[in-house]
Amino acid sequence: MQVVHSVTDLQGLADRWRAEGRRIALVPTMGALHAGHLALVDAARERADEVVVSIFVNPAQFESASDLDAYPRTLADDLEACRRRGVSAAFVPDAGELYADGHQTWVEVSEISKPMEGASRPGHFRGVATVVGKLLLAAKPHAALFGEKDFQQLALIRRMVRDLGFDVEVVGVPTDREPDGLARSSRNVHLGPEVRPQASVLHRALCAAESAVASGELRSAALLERVSQEIAKAPAAQLDYAELRDPETLAPAPERLDGETLLALAVNFPRVSGGSVRLIDNRRLLPQREDSP
Repeated sequence: MQVVHSVTDLQGLADRWRAEGRRIALVPTMGALHAGHLALVDAARERADEVVVSIFVNPAQFESASDLDAYPRTLADDLEACRRRGVSAAFVPDAGELYADGHQTWVEVSEISKPMEGASRPGHFRGVATVVGKLLLAAKPHAALFGEKDFQQLALIRRMVRDLGFDVEVVGVPTDREPDGLARSSRNVHLGPEVRPQASVLHRALCAAESAVASGELRSAALLERVSQEIAKAPAAQLDYAELRDPETLAPAPERLDGETLLALAVNFPRVSGGSVRLIDNRRLLPQREDSP
């Protein structure tokens, strides 16, 4: 496995692979790799001859310096995990490589970035869209893979790729979960032993809504109330939002569901070292058409 630190070197490597007829897949990460990231790598290897994993803690998507400093960094372990998984190249730039002095060019996806995470974290998605655009230009992949846990991010990147004409396939990979249903996340390490079991309430709330829809409940307000009731069963959980949205545009769902609908959650839990840990999850709800047999 090659470890590459500059955009120019990665572009040269990608050019050589493309000239040889090799198919390239990119897995963008911020490091602290866990089983969910490795599931993305496995999916990438099924789609491509060469897999590039980027490891870059992107300062542009953090609201505060303290959050940026607190993000876990485990580069040696990450590189070893990539080697064991058969990754062709790890792209490990420093901040100056992607944001040179005087940097003033940003990518914004206007509407998709507004609700949900965008409402809670102003500026976050500008940083995401900008860095993903830079990574696509650097790695020149045929496919880029992202986890469906960060559904709004996935929808935003798909919109950016369509709008700007990037020649890349954006692939969403189903959320990888712990045995109790909690979505795997680098943030999970900040949950203390008393709080960690309660975090599975996100999964239970999603399942409760899915079960309600399967039983014929299509009223948006009733479904969201069911979710709130389930979250309230975890004493440490503080619901940030539970929203029903169109899976492609993220426009609000109608008062009565009339097709596939995204249910997205964000819940805060106490951090073991103080402060809070914010966990997100989602589920696509598939109501049966009322005119179906």
